[in-house]
Amino acid sequence: MENTRILLEQNEIPTHWYNIVADLKTPPAPPLGPDGQPATPEQMGVIFPGAILEQEMSDQRWIPIPQEVREIYRLWRPAPLVRAVRLEQVLGTTAKIYYKYEGVSPAGSHKPNSAVPQAFYNKQAGIKRLTTETGAGQWGSSISFAGQMFGLPVRVYMVKVSYDQKPYRRLMMQTWGAEVFASPSELTQTGRAALAENPDNQGSLGLAISEAVEEAASRPDTNYTLGSVLNHVLLHQTIVGLEAKKQFDKIGEYPDVVIGPCGGGSSFGGIAFPFLADKAAGDKRAENLRCLAVEPTSCPTLTKGAYAYDFGDASGFTPLMKMYTLGHDFMPPGIHAGGLRYHGASPLVSQVVHEGLVEPVAVSQLATFEAGVQFARAEGIIPAPESCHAIRAAIDEALKAKVTGEPKVILFNLTGHGHFDMSSYERFFSGKLEDYDYPAEAVARSLEHLPKVG
Repeated sequence: MENTRILLEQNEIPTHWYNIVADLKTPPAPPLGPDGQPATPEQMGVIFPGAILEQEMSDQRWIPIPQEVREIYRLWRPAPLVRAVRLEQVLGTTAKIYYKYEGVSPAGSHKPNSAVPQAFYNKQAGIKRLTTETGAGQWGSSISFAGQMFGLPVRVYMVKVSYDQKPYRRLMMQTWGAEVFASPSELTQTGRAALAENPDNQGSLGLAISEAVEEAASRPDTNYTLGSVLNHVLLHQTIVGLEAKKQFDKIGEYPDVVIGPCGGGSSFGGIAFPFLADKAAGDKRAENLRCLAVEPTSCPTLTKGAYAYDFGDASGFTPLMKMYTLGHDFMPPGIHAGGLRYHGASPLVSQVVHEGLVEPVAVSQLATFEAGVQFARAEGIIPAPESCHAIRAAIDEALKAKVTGEPKVILFNLTGHGHFDMSSYERFFSGKLEDYDYPAEAVARSLEHLPKVG
């Protein structure tokens, strides 16, 4: 019987994270402060500990993973690499489809890969409490879990539409001891202003970030934690791709296509960046490697946004970052992939897209749920709505291989299970979900408000 589940031993958990900055041909554009000059460590240090800032600004290729972090990783890592043989058979494809399954973590997603080190470094720095935002609830539950591991109270601002749609993720956070508030809230000036303008505001990640940053900046005992976008988060997530490379080595395979869903960019960067390292090093196996970053058509940051400096939040509390953006005041519709409802994208992911190293792909909501259901019926795992975007692209690539007869090897990041997203599946089955292509004119209006730089 062929081995379709490729496993690593705990002593094979990577000892270092990979930093793609070391292999970029052009250094990343620096974040800018309110004066238009590069943001200083002192400015960033208001909400981040020194160790995180060092990682955020590092150009070193390999960053050691602290032993205390690796010990907690052992609760679920190494995560399995699985060949989706039954899905291949259903599709009748000549391709081999593999997925890296991150739903085995305590929080059910890839997010603890960064939550644990962020909590560790803040604890080391003497910080007493943490704030954060969350969309679908995967990050919020992950930092709640990590905070509990290190004895740090956590306050979560959860995008209101997801707060209402996903009560069980909220309950997960509360089980791990976190406070959870629907964003926009009455707790911050940002939230009060948003509610004054529109009492029915469904919220956005940008708005929730503003609330969490505002609170962290106002208290010396509190720091902010972020589940995606920034360099240090993508750095931590590279453990996903690094493990996958070891697993492919065990079976003598190498992917032709690497796919990840992309909202802020952490899950995509986590799976793809270690393989892009091979391409940068001239590895012949990666010579024709394709990497696909998959986003919703309703929040088409990479496919319809502008590559420009913009705020990472809705209110302008964060530094300006060079990234693909739909405009910081962009308000996406209340789709069910809450983790992908972000106006911008990671500066690092944006840069590799801009330089042609990565292909951005936008897929519709109904097509992603169709792919998720097809995957669940073939492979047994019910995927999170965010993960369904990668599954959609993987199935499309497999069907292309079926037409051409090519023996492609496809890898995608199955970022989490959908056990707490069943209300979304219920709406899909009852025909209540709709496709939504964000109008180009609405994007253009939002982009008119980009900050003027230079």
